[in-house]
Amino acid sequence: MVHDLANRGDVEQLVVAFYETAFRDPLIGPIFTDVARMDLAAHLPIMCDFWETVLFRSGAYRRNALQVHVALHARHPLADEHFTRWLELWDATVDAHFAGPVADRAKLQAARIAGSMRRRLAGRSGSAFETVARLDA
Repeated sequence: MVHDLANRGDVEQLVVAFYETAFRDPLIGPIFTDVARMDLAAHLPIMCDFWETVLFRSGAYRRNALQVHVALHARHPLADEHFTRWLELWDATVDAHFAGPVADRAKLQAARIAGSMRRRLAGRSGSAFETVARLDA
């Protein structure tokens, strides 16, 4: 039975399932594997900290997510299609594993974050991202 996100274990399940899908995706997978050369084992705890902070205000995430994406964007421009696909995969993963208010918030916050990163990388205001990023303060 599908349940709502309730704790760090649920966040880990979601993040692992998402990255397993994203790494195989023909559009965004190569950005993770070939451009960023992401070490998934090292990256997963960081992303779990991020989403645990976004969803449960744990304060576990203490990095600058935008800075990482700015550096990546300089090496491989991140276009609207990349953010759109990331969000499609994220929403599908959330829906496949969870349902409820926190799952809905995970999708809403992901959309806000993707939109803000798009704007910031294009040199426009990223106020929605800044609101989400303050959760880790």
